[in-house]
Amino acid sequence: MASGSPTTKGYGSPAARFLGSPTSRGAREASEIFLSVGSWCMCSVGMLVFNKLAVVHFPVVCVLVALQMGYCCLVLLCFSWKWIHFGSIKDVLRWSMVTPFFSGVLLTSMLTLKHASISLLVVLRCLSPIASLMVESFFPQPFQVNAATLVSIFMMMVGATLYVSTMPEEHFVGLGWALINMFLAVGDRLLQRLMLSKDEYPVDISKTGVTLLNNFFGLVTVLFCAHVTHEWETLPQLSDLRGLSVIWIFASCIVGVGISFTGIWCQSLISATSFLILINVNKFVIIAIEAIFMALNGSFNGIQIMGALIAILGGITYAKAQEASERDFMEAAPLAPKSGSPRN
Repeated sequence: MASGSPTTKGYGSPAARFLGSPTSRGAREASEIFLSVGSWCMCSVGMLVFNKLAVVHFPVVCVLVALQMGYCCLVLLCFSWKWIHFGSIKDVLRWSMVTPFFSGVLLTSMLTLKHASISLLVVLRCLSPIASLMVESFFPQPFQVNAATLVSIFMMMVGATLYVSTMPEEHFVGLGWALINMFLAVGDRLLQRLMLSKDEYPVDISKTGVTLLNNFFGLVTVLFCAHVTHEWETLPQLSDLRGLSVIWIFASCIVGVGISFTGIWCQSLISATSFLILINVNKFVIIAIEAIFMALNGSFNGIQIMGALIAILGGITYAKAQEASERDFMEAAPLAPKSGSPRN
């Protein structure tokens, strides 16, 4: 700040004066957005791939998710405690409303991967805007549905139908979990956006603090689920785990830390529409990875690939339609006071 003040002219270095300029601040903000988006994309792809490999080698779902959450809490407390900030107990209690959705998303995602392919989870999540519309219809200012929105919804439905039409029967258990995951993900995203966005009703908690709360409260929830489902009785012995199994479990824990932080980081810097576009674009990479490297015995056929691509394109079309609707609303908003001015 001082380097940008008039009194320091001639004393600070050119670099220091540049860093205090508005142009530099804009460049730093753009760099932070680019870094957060890139980090989230890598963690998002890694999360699904490593989770699939981990749950195949270690099929005790609740315990696996608990390991990921516990590892995340440990890393944050050891290396990021300086950045943990909680404004008040009220803020913590408000954020605790996110916990059932956050832990539910992770659990149902893992259960889907246990019983079906990665692409099923990806395709069903493309339908999440439909669930969002249902929820947002109760908002004071719901999203306006236009022709582009209806076209995008049609594309998503057609794509999902094509994908499911040739899906192996043994994957239908995963289909049920994927549908539950979709609704929980919508609730999680809407609540996090409400409490993180500066123009909504934000909590006074740092990003690191929010990540810690998600995983700490989630850990308690998941361990309770493990107790209720008696997963401890089916827990494999450590001696039964092979080296490759340990590698996949540890890799899933690492990207779990990354996705917890980068997801919150991203949503605090970009709009909900931009984040939705980012999610859908990232799905192309995930589909490509599964189609090329992970499809076994023809379990991922051409019709499913076509259906997945149509559903993803529908998701991107929906996000662009939403962006255009929001832009039209913002442009029309300033005109409202003018219409009443002649009456004064």
